[in-house]
Parts: sequence; structure tokens; C-alpha cells
Amino acid sequence: MNASDSEKNDLRRKIQDWAIRQGSVARDPQNWKALREAAVRYCRELGTIIPGGEIAPSAPGVQADRTSQRLLEIATLGPDAALAELGSGMGGLTEQEAELRLREHGPNAIRQEKRPILVSELAMRLRSPLNLLLLILATASFALDDRKTAVLIAVIVVLSNLLSLWQERRAKLEAEKLRALVKTTATVVRRATGTALPVSREIPLECLTPGDVIHLSAGDMVPADVRVLAAKDFFVNQAALTGESMPVEKFGSAQTAPAPLELENLCFMATNVVSGSATAVVVQTGAGTYFGSIAGHLLGRRVLTSFDQGLNRFAMLMIRFMLVMVPLVFLLNGFTKGDWMEAFLFGVAVAVGLTPEILPMIVTINLAKGALAMSRKRVIVKQLSAIQNFGAMDILCTDKTGTLTQGRVVLERHLDLRGEESPRVLEFAFLSSHFQSGLKNLLDDAVLLHALEDGLPQTDGDWLKVDEIPFDFVRRRMSVVLEREPGRHRLVCKGAVEEMLAVCTHGDAEGERFDLDESHRRRLKESTAALNEEGFRVLAVAYKDIETPEISYDASAEKELALIGYVAFLDPPKDSAAAAIAELREHGVAIKILTGDNEIVTRKICHDVGLSMERVALGSAIEQLPDSELGHLLETTTVFAKLSPLQKARIIGLLQQRGHVVGFLGDGINDGPALKEADVGISVDGAVDVAKESADIILLEKNLEVLDDGVIEGRKVFGNIVKYLKMGASSNFGNMFSVVGASAFLPFLPMTPPQVLLNNLLYDLSQTTVATDDVDPEYLDRPRQWEIGHIARFMLCVGPVSSLFDYLTYFVLFSVFDAWTRPELFHTGWFVESLLSQTLIVHVIRTEKIPFLESRASLPLLATTVAICCVGIWLPYSSLAANLGFTALPGGYWPLLFLILAGYIALTQTIKVWLNRKYRID
Repeated sequence: MNASDSEKNDLRRKIQDWAIRQGSVARDPQNWKALREAAVRYCRELGTIIPGGEIAPSAPGVQADRTSQRLLEIATLGPDAALAELGSGMGGLTEQEAELRLREHGPNAIRQEKRPILVSELAMRLRSPLNLLLLILATASFALDDRKTAVLIAVIVVLSNLLSLWQERRAKLEAEKLRALVKTTATVVRRATGTALPVSREIPLECLTPGDVIHLSAGDMVPADVRVLAAKDFFVNQAALTGESMPVEKFGSAQTAPAPLELENLCFMATNVVSGSATAVVVQTGAGTYFGSIAGHLLGRRVLTSFDQGLNRFAMLMIRFMLVMVPLVFLLNGFTKGDWMEAFLFGVAVAVGLTPEILPMIVTINLAKGALAMSRKRVIVKQLSAIQNFGAMDILCTDKTGTLTQGRVVLERHLDLRGEESPRVLEFAFLSSHFQSGLKNLLDDAVLLHALEDGLPQTDGDWLKVDEIPFDFVRRRMSVVLEREPGRHRLVCKGAVEEMLAVCTHGDAEGERFDLDESHRRRLKESTAALNEEGFRVLAVAYKDIETPEISYDASAEKELALIGYVAFLDPPKDSAAAAIAELREHGVAIKILTGDNEIVTRKICHDVGLSMERVALGSAIEQLPDSELGHLLETTTVFAKLSPLQKARIIGLLQQRGHVVGFLGDGINDGPALKEADVGISVDGAVDVAKESADIILLEKNLEVLDDGVIEGRKVFGNIVKYLKMGASSNFGNMFSVVGASAFLPFLPMTPPQVLLNNLLYDLSQTTVATDDVDPEYLDRPRQWEIGHIARFMLCVGPVSSLFDYLTYFVLFSVFDAWTRPELFHTGWFVESLLSQTLIVHVIRTEKIPFLESRASLPLLATTVAICCVGIWLPYSSLAANLGFTALPGGYWPLLFLILAGYIALTQTIKVWLNRKYRID
């Protein structure tokens, strides 16, 4: 059956809609049947067979179909049957079994692009348009018996590509070593061989294998495709696969559905746990996962960063310039000299000379150098291009805890409702922290440590845990249900004060129970506010005895509780925080605090570290503001408290819309959306999995001083890249003006094609060490972003200056040395002047100061520029001179050349200073 074009488009739309929604229409059997039939008919029309009639999302093929079928089969089984099918049990695999399965199935890692061998990678590079053009030129020259040109072009192509390839491979190897320092782990249950005793421990994700039993809790990345065995208030964010922003609750019961993502007892690799806890068994790992089955379609795809876009804009600027200049040079030489082949070869050589061929290598060297420098300061760069964004960042948004504070929480007080120290409050807090298995945090650790140091009798042995209601960021509390006497349960709850008061109807002051009326609530809020003002983080503790026990409990059980007191924690400001904030401010980076903590504690900490506290915006108020009003508020407000995760991401997005480059430093579950939204996502090695995976940069220590070092390093990297762009663009632009003028009146070519290419090669070699150069301290004072218009203006102003002195060189060669009748002398004289002028002018363009006197280049850059100048002076007298078309220069040429170069340097310095003052090019 042949389908019409409109029918094909309709079917394609339906299938694509299915791939996006991952089977959401299949809830209706009629929709599922119709869509399945449409997909089968469409695929038959295209000559494609869907294995088993299964519609696979994103058309991943046979592997996806097998993956789906396996997951669907396991989902229909009960927990025990699913474990048996996978050859496992609740105690997990033995170490020996796990090792054997790991050998069979391979590591739990998504297939990545294989690094090609050196020869293959070089061949791939040679297929670029520029290199193909050069190779065609070399072949044509060889065919026309111009072997010198052919050899020189081949040398340029091979040498430039080998240098770039070597640097990029070296940078990638170093980046891989750095990334290996940051490990993401999973909590797995394993049994030692020969024993039935299971032990939970953390292992790297790649070591998981089918049949492993794992524990998942809030903040974890789902490490593989897993079948949930038991769950408690377990919500998973599947947006990475489905695009749905709302978390999905998962259960352990057997289920059936047309497609895996429809099932509520399966979790998939590349998703993350929002709240709750669960025990699950691994079904598929690595490339065999649902995500892995379509990962091959994603390999090689990369979203362009602002850094990449800036480089592309510069490349387009040069291409537009070439499209005008190269045809003009070709036509001028063709009409004036009459040799169109020679004119063509010269035009191509000019095109090559206009192109900054080693720009990719310069960029890679700079980024790799920056990454290595940052690694020495305990900063791991996951994405090299993030370094430039680091330098361009003008606003850093950060959480408060662990960044401004020491991140070392200590339990200082445990108070009853009368404000007196109470062992009973400590005991209840200890039971809550000891038995909870969901979200782990520093507060629970502080409670347990304090109880141990305080000599609290270990009463946990008298209690049996019945159930748990895990923490989430909506309720902002958690509960455990315990049993000490048969048939009588006690719910112990702790959490944020406001949220706890909302579910407490009674107070309990050392056994004296009373109703909580408004006056009580007001006094209780006042007492906790007083603690907050002293810098304490306060959690309320409450309980409820349950006379009629239930098998399981959920959040609805958290009502009619009796408040017994508070536990107060102190996380003092870091000694270095105030100085670090001042340094960032001096370097043009504004700090904004985005925290979920309450306003009073936030005010206290921010005041202690010197942050502006004129206004604190709360999440509840922000929620009511439209984007336009919130955007204005963001410009004048430094501290935002009581924020939800989505509010943090919204703030960052609005700052970006207003032209800011925004970094975000976070390490918690609720920081994931903000880390993704920011231009630079920054996390720490001790962060939860989802934060580390979302970040571009990982800090091995959470310290704002380290961030300031990273900002400076990013600006150094960008500064050296911009130096090369300015030098290359202005030099090439000036050379082309000189070529056009010489082509118009000379009876011969201004230079031969090999000489043009050799000049370009030597100049490029002199710039390979620009990454080692120092950057003026003034350049580091403020954020740096791409300003292609400024680079273009610099090129248009400084380029003609070099042409002016090229024309002066022409005049000297014709009037003093009679080069009009001696083309070799003209070629040699201009070659030497051109090479020396553009190589030495590097030292003027690299700084805003007076070169050599106020600012000197790095030793490697100085060495390469001097070496290339020496090569240029030596070539006319070398044994290579005849082959390259050079001749010895008369002795009188050199003093005149010195004066020309001195005048060029002086005038360029003057123009540079004028431009800097008028347009602030720096």
C-alpha cells in the first residue's frame, strides 16, 4: 500500500509524538492500537520492519525493542519472582557472582565515542574544507612541476594538523584524568562469598551488574534500569527521558503496561530521585538500558556554548572578509600579469594567509592550560569551554550552607518548650536521626554525634522501626514510626519550625501536655526567632502515640502532633568568606544568595560576611511576581530566602535574559535545576549525585577563595585567546591591503605562493606559546565576554597601519635598491619585513601598557618570537634561499628596516592607546 505525502507526514507526526511522550497515549487501548497500526504501516512504506511490532522511542532499533521487552517482562512479576528471574535475592549477589556477571555484561557505562587512532584522526582533520583546498593546491602545483610549492604546502598542512592534534589529544587525556578524580557511587547490597550476611556499601556506578540489589534515596541518580522492590513515598524525576517536569511516584507491586515508561515499578538510568527511598534490583546496565539503547543517536551531538558561538562569529567575520578580498586579489593579478593559473595559486595562498589556521590549537592549548592550573587549586573542569564562561561570569549565585559557613554543623542546644536544656528532647531527636534511612544530611550526623558525646543512654535498642515517612522539600519534615510495646506505635517527627507548627495541635513540656493556642504559637515563634538571630538553625521535634497501629504510614499521619521542643544547630561563618566575597566583588563578580533557609538565619550569616542586607526577598513573594517585576527586583536584591528549586532556576534564567553571565554553586538535591540553568554550574565532590552530574566544574573543597582563583584563570585563558584573534586578524587584514596595492601596480606577483605560505607558517609558529603569556592585572578586574565588534574595529584600525609601513618598504626597495627589475629582491625584502613586523607587533598588541618597559611577554612567547625573527633574517642567506626564491639582501637594507619597524611599533602603540580610550577595547 502506498501512502500519500500528507498521510506520511501525518504518520510521521504521530510517531514523533509517541517518541516524545513515550507512550502516554497508550493509556487508551484504542489510541494504542491505532498508533501501533499507523507506525507499522508507515515503516512498511519505508521498507522498515519493527521487531515484534513494538514502537521504539526515537527509533533505536532492535536493541531498544529487546530492552523494552525485558523490562516489561520483569515488571509483570512480583518482587520475589523478579529477584528469582534475575538470579538474585533480597541479600543481593555474592562478590563472586557480581564479578562473573560484570565480566559477562561489561561495565555499567553508556557507550561513548571511541577515540580514533592517530592516523584516522589525522585523516579526519585533513577532510576539512581548508585542508582539502590546500591539498588540492599542492597536487596542482606538483602536476604543474612546481614541486617547491607542493612540498611547502604539504608541510604546512601536516605540521599544523599534527600540532593541533597532539595538543588536543594531550588536553583530552589530562581532562579524563581530572574527571576520574570525581566518582559517582551507588549503595549496593552484596554478600561475601560463602556467607549469607548482606552488607550495604558504596561502589562506583560502573561496577553495578544485573541482579544487584541497591538502595535509592533523595538526591541519588538512578544508576541503571531497575525494578523497584519496595518503596516509601518514592518520587523520581524522569524529565531526561520523557520531558515531563512533574516527578512520578514509584511502587514495588507487579504491573503491566504497553511501554516501559508507563510502568510505576521501573526506574531508568539518567533519571534522579526527588524524594523518598526505595530498594530495587538492577535489570539492565550500560548500553543495555533504556537510555543506553538510544544513546548512540546522541553521540557527537553537543550544544554550542557562548564560547563556541563567539569563535564561530569570529570565523564568519574572517570568511566574509575573504569572500571580498581573495577574488579581488585573483582578478587584479590575473588582469595585470596575464597568468591566470599563477594568479589562482596566489589567490589561494592569500586565502590561506587570511585564515587563522592554528586558532583551534591556540584555543585548546589555552583551555587545557587553564584546566591544569585550576586542578592544582583543587578545581576539576568537566567541560573545557566552561573555563571561559567562568571568566565571563559577572554574577555568582550560591547557597549559604557550606559556602559562606563552615559546613560543619554542630548541635549546640536541645531545648524544651520552656527554653531549658532537655535530655528528653535530645532523646527524641536521636531516635528520629538514628532510624531514618531517607535523605542523609549534616543535621542528623550532628544529632548522632552530640548524643554520643553527651553520653545519652542508647535507647534505640528498645525500639523497633515500623515505618518511615521520608523528608521532601514540600513538607520539609520527616517522621519515623517506632514500636516498643506490642500494639502501640509512636510517630517521631522533626523538621522546619513553621511546617512543624502547622501539624502540631498540642505542646508537651516535660510531660505536661497542653493545647497550642495562638498565644503559645506566637511565643514559640519568638523564641525560635531569637535563636535564629543568634545564627542558629532550628528544627522542631514532635511526637504522637498511635493507639490503633497501621501496617504502613504516609504523610497524612503527620497531624495532631505534640511539640516537645527544639534542637538548635550552629554552622558559623567561614573565616575566609568575607575576604573572598570582597575579592570577587573587586573582580566584578556580584554575589547573590539563593537559599531555602529562613530569612532570619540568612540575615545573620550574610551580615557577618559583609553582604548587603538592605532587602531580603522571600520565595512566597517571588512566586506572585511576573517576570518583568522580578527582573527589576533581581538587580537590586542580594539575598533570596525560602526558595524552592524551581524558583532558584527561574531567578537564574531571568538574570541571563537581562544580559548577565551567571554561575551557580550548589551541592544539594534542590540545586539540580539551577545548576542546569546556569552558564556555569559549579558543585563539590561531596555533593549529591544529581548535583555533580549537572555541574560543569567540581570543587574538591567548597571555598569561595578557590572560586575567585577560577574566575581569574578563566579571564587569563580568554585574554590570551583574544590576543591571538586581535593579532591574527589585524595582521592578516593589513597584509591583504598590502597585497591588493602591490598587485595593482607591480608587473610581478608581490610574493610567490610558497613564500606567502611560509610566511604564514612561521608567523603561526611564533604564536603557539601565546597560552603561556601573562595577562595585565587590569584585564582581570572585570568579567570578559565576546565582543566581536571590538575585535573587528581593532582589525580595521590597526591592520591598515601595517599596510602603511608595507608600502613604505615597497618605496625603499624600489627607490633605494632598484627592486623594480629584481623581483627576487622585492620578494625577499617584503617577506622579511612582513614576517618581522607581524611577529614583533605581538608584543604591542598583547598588552595595554608600553611593551617591554611596563609589560613583558612570558619567556616562551619571547623565545618563539625572537627565534622566528632570527629564522626570517637567516633565510635569505641560507642554502634554502634559492629553492624558496630568495636572494641575499644588501647591507644597507637592514638599518632602514630597523627604522621602519620602530616607526610601525610606535604608531601601532599610539593607535592602540587611542582605541582603548575611545572605545574601551582592552
